[in-house]
Amino acid sequence: MQLDNELIYGNAEDLFFMEYNKRKGHFNMTVEHIHGQYELYYLFSGERQYFIRDRTYPIAAGDLVLIPGNELHKTSDTGVPNHARIVLYYNEKYFEQFGKQEAELLLSPFLSSRRVFRLTHQERLRFEQLLYGLLQEVQDQPQGHEMPIRHAVAEALLFAARHAINSKPEAEEGSSLPSPAAAKAMEIAGYIAGHFREPLTLDSLSRQFHLSTSYLSRTFKKHTGFGLTEYIGITRVKEAQQQLKETDERITEIAADVGFESLSQFERVFKTHVRLSPRDYRNQYGQKG
Repeated sequence: MQLDNELIYGNAEDLFFMEYNKRKGHFNMTVEHIHGQYELYYLFSGERQYFIRDRTYPIAAGDLVLIPGNELHKTSDTGVPNHARIVLYYNEKYFEQFGKQEAELLLSPFLSSRRVFRLTHQERLRFEQLLYGLLQEVQDQPQGHEMPIRHAVAEALLFAARHAINSKPEAEEGSSLPSPAAAKAMEIAGYIAGHFREPLTLDSLSRQFHLSTSYLSRTFKKHTGFGLTEYIGITRVKEAQQQLKETDERITEIAADVGFESLSQFERVFKTHVRLSPRDYRNQYGQKG
């Protein structure tokens, strides 16, 4: 089966949409580190580094990655060129079409603490047959193609849910321990997650972890995919999103609470990562009534 190097079905406003890419050379994800959709990521070939919330995962061909909505994440290059992957995005409203028990089943793998699942050879054959069938429908768009596409994206979720239920706990699968440098980067990310309301700078973090500024900055970028300032900003924005949705606090107060030095800085960083101003975000996603 010959597929195009890039296939897209739908868009971010739909109940679900899909992206497939076969990339040559080296590539680092540059946008959309936080989004509301639930994300199912599968790597057909190559290898990637996947940073999710505050942990880095090495991803190999045959790995399935499940990320809940609004979870901070980013893929980056491992130094090995060429990879092919598919990402299925599910809007929260997608699950409303199912009965209560079915919806709970399909959502269950996203709600566990585990993010990465390594498929066996037989599981890979079965899952890839499903995905390649989906991609063929997207590419050729024969008459009635919407129906098998709808079925395939639901079946992909069901496969993930059943696999997650039947999988061993992560520790039992012998997941490789991170290198000392990667462990240090994750420790720094965890510290930022717990102290983002405080003034955080490269200098202050270097003193906190007894590392030179150049080593800390280089190591953090290498093992998370994020620049240090970028990660601090996104962590603060993520908390601000919750407050904008769930409270009626003034935007200036939220900006100060999550650690921004000024309203203008908050608005600039927020719009960079969310693509909406804080006010527009509240109007679109905040509590109604």
